[in-house]
Amino acid sequence: MKTWIESTITTFVRDFESRPEIATRWKTPLVAYADARDPLFLLFKDVVSPTHCLPQDFIPEAASVIAYFLPFEASIVKSNIPGRLSSEAWGQAYIETNTLIGEINAHMARELAAKGFKGTNMPATHNFDEERLMSDWSHRHVAYAAGLGTFGLNNMLITEAGCAGRVGSIVTDLVLEPSPRPDLERCAYKADGSCGACVSACVHNALFFEHFDRHRCYEMCLENARHLKHLGLADVCGKCVAGMPCAFKG
Repeated sequence: MKTWIESTITTFVRDFESRPEIATRWKTPLVAYADARDPLFLLFKDVVSPTHCLPQDFIPEAASVIAYFLPFEASIVKSNIPGRLSSEAWGQAYIETNTLIGEINAHMARELAAKGFKGTNMPATHNFDEERLMSDWSHRHVAYAAGLGTFGLNNMLITEAGCAGRVGSIVTDLVLEPSPRPDLERCAYKADGSCGACVSACVHNALFFEHFDRHRCYEMCLENARHLKHLGLADVCGKCVAGMPCAFKG
């Protein structure tokens, strides 16, 4: 079933990017799996948000969570290195990947149903609270539980393909063997203090070695949303990702 899941997601990405109106290109998706009863999901109520959902809040008989990472092609990431404001290619990738994640999840829900299983149809962002600046379902944290990567100093999930991309997830009652969580630290700063480039790359003084000011980060995202409003809703930044050693791996 894992081979089928991974092939179905990859095929959908390739079909999506072949549409004439889609400008973004993605590398091969990474997919990992978590046990829906993993104790980490309870821990997320402390480290993410008290209202963070459990898999069973979506499907009472949830057995597994499928997490996937959609890495951007290098040209998209490199376009976002110069300047204070996000590049058009980065903003377009954010918007189109949000759509892609929603469509992947809807497609997988239909495909799972055809095989007799349930699957959630979640958007790229779920119940984002603009005051607390937290989500009731963090795809990145869910992907961490699934072993897809470790968190960098920049708060991004660093996978074996890097952190320049987006994460999606699906809750299902299909029983899948959990993926092992990596026993290595992928953030060079956290591993041995040898990096920290993302701190100096932050253009709005939101990221520090000691803490992260999510409200200042969101101020910058909203500035970019105004700058890129002709594209749609691109409340994004990504300067702490573009140009970083952890942007790409492998």
